[in-house]
Amino acid sequence: MKQRKNVSYAKYGYIFSLPFIIVFLIFSLYPIFYTAVIGFTDYKGIGATSWHFLENPLQNFSVIINNNSFRQALYNTLVIWILNFIPQILMALLLTAWFTSRRNKMRGKGFFKVIFYLPNIITAASIAILFFALFGYPVGPVNSLLVKLGIVDGPVYFLISKVSARGIVAFIQFWMWYGYTMIILTSGVMGINPEIYEAAEIDGTSGWQTFIYITLPNLKTILLYVLITSMIGGLNMFDIPKMFMQGGPDNSTLTTSVFIYNQAFSGSYLYNRAAAASMIMFLIIAVLSGMLFFLMRDKSEIELRKQAKKLKKERLRIAKEQEAL
Repeated sequence: MKQRKNVSYAKYGYIFSLPFIIVFLIFSLYPIFYTAVIGFTDYKGIGATSWHFLENPLQNFSVIINNNSFRQALYNTLVIWILNFIPQILMALLLTAWFTSRRNKMRGKGFFKVIFYLPNIITAASIAILFFALFGYPVGPVNSLLVKLGIVDGPVYFLISKVSARGIVAFIQFWMWYGYTMIILTSGVMGINPEIYEAAEIDGTSGWQTFIYITLPNLKTILLYVLITSMIGGLNMFDIPKMFMQGGPDNSTLTTSVFIYNQAFSGSYLYNRAAAASMIMFLIIAVLSGMLFFLMRDKSEIELRKQAKKLKKERLRIAKEQEAL
């Protein structure tokens, strides 16, 4: 009998990955490359058929950096992201500790997970309209409640105040995303070896000690993922600030993504400057991501690698000495 030839399935892997590669090249890589290129040109206006590279290639970047609206947008973006991320991660960690506690035998945890995650699947347009109505002036649920409780004497125009408008946008972002963060952290906890928790229970540790000294250290990689993705999403914040207050009042909720949109599709249609602003944000996100990876690196693993290199060098040195003898 003839032996069957070994069949290589590697080519099928390339075939199945081909659609993704094509879509990525057309809809992701090409737009990124095209955006980077037109940032160095005078390309502007709808229907423009020709453009030229500028004599000073960094002119658009210089104009954007010195633009007061862009600086205000960058400041707003960072403030709104920080204001929503800190309570978001704290709430997510608290709920994660509750849902994954071995001592908590409460029923209906799945139902509560769905309820907490629900805001994340509601469209941004619906949420913007909802909160605009909630904080309406002079008639609105929030104003009515505050007046009835005697906290304020009369209706407050929240949406005309820079601080309150920025705070509302930050709260909306927190409300939309804490459930998603909770799900990610919960899945990370479920991947931790349960024998570690069993050993901790035998040693008599409390629930708080277990979470602080066992759960959090083992969630370091997941926390890094959450932090990076939240930062990228926060610095690209667009839908809620745009639909809620159009960046107002007085640019207090103007984010960098809304600024880029306005540069490209409002007024003079400055595609070149919008592209330059996009590349500046890309560099900012890349630098901040690199810093976070460096700060949250696993120092124990790095130390083990250094020790392994030292042992390898020592073995090579001993081998050479033996050969010389």
